[in-house]
Amino acid sequence: MKKLIVLVLMLVGFTTATNAQTTPTDTTVNQLLGKYKFAEGSPVAEVTVVLENGALMMNSAAGASPLEKSGEDVYIITQFQGTAKFTRNENKVVTGVTILAMGYELVGTKEPASKTFAFRIVAKPIQFVK
Repeated sequence: MKKLIVLVLMLVGFTTATNAQTTPTDTTVNQLLGKYKFAEGSPVAEVTVVLENGALMMNSAAGASPLEKSGEDVYIITQFQGTAKFTRNENKVVTGVTILAMGYELVGTKEPASKTFAFRIVAKPIQFVK
């Protein structure tokens, strides 16, 4: 019985370790998120890379596609039978993407993250003094 429990725990641990390697929640994936703009006249003006339900997705006017990692900073665009290679500067910051799909080569520049301001409204009960 103890051997069976140890075997089950080992399998669960292996499965968890395998899933941890493929789940796109690490800091590298977070660096890819954002909007990428392409040159005027490109078949697609821009793409947005987001996390949807834990999956890395690329959205554009042409449609949406999951991205599957195939190498360092290289992802397969599954719905368009293409690849996306993200580029970095000397500081290892993601600065752009090169997409090869459906006979096109699109080179995009990552837009800087917009500054988002969050406001919090706190309502306090009014106390009446007698």
